[in-house]
Amino acid sequence: MKWTELLTAAVEENYPAVDSLMGYVTDDELDWKPATGQNWMATNQLLFHLTGSCGACFKGFVTGDWGMPEGMKMEDMPKEEMLPPAEALPTIDSVAKAREMLAADKQIALEMIAQAGEKRLESEMLAAPWDPTHTEIALGRHLLGMVIHLQSHKSQLFYYLKLQGKEMNTMILWGM
Repeated sequence: MKWTELLTAAVEENYPAVDSLMGYVTDDELDWKPATGQNWMATNQLLFHLTGSCGACFKGFVTGDWGMPEGMKMEDMPKEEMLPPAEALPTIDSVAKAREMLAADKQIALEMIAQAGEKRLESEMLAAPWDPTHTEIALGRHLLGMVIHLQSHKSQLFYYLKLQGKEMNTMILWGM
């Protein structure tokens, strides 16, 4: 299988599952987060985070545009700004808005896969701007890592819903 096929299939499989899970959240539950432990995202932060887990990062890797202000590079951000504590993360004010943003992120992801193309995905080596070791890996591996990132947070939302007492099962987790 080629990188473009693998990544496109991963995007096409994961985004509908995330969207479906978002459909189990109501606007009055957006402030919910686990009662024990620390540094948990609230549901509104998790939904916001899901809406940029792939497409926005795909765009950064493929084009170099990480959405930073003019003249600023992500690599120059202080570590505490790049990986802030949960309470400092942005929020979303409605499930409908999150689902709309998720659909837009999916479209960006698919566009970036096509823009990168097979040759770049396989052979272009680069480091993630947040990697302190500056280890260069293939562009395709970076994008696949972002899909895994989306999957991880999809699972987080699944467990948030289970912890709230909602009937969840493996079929729902995988969007079936």
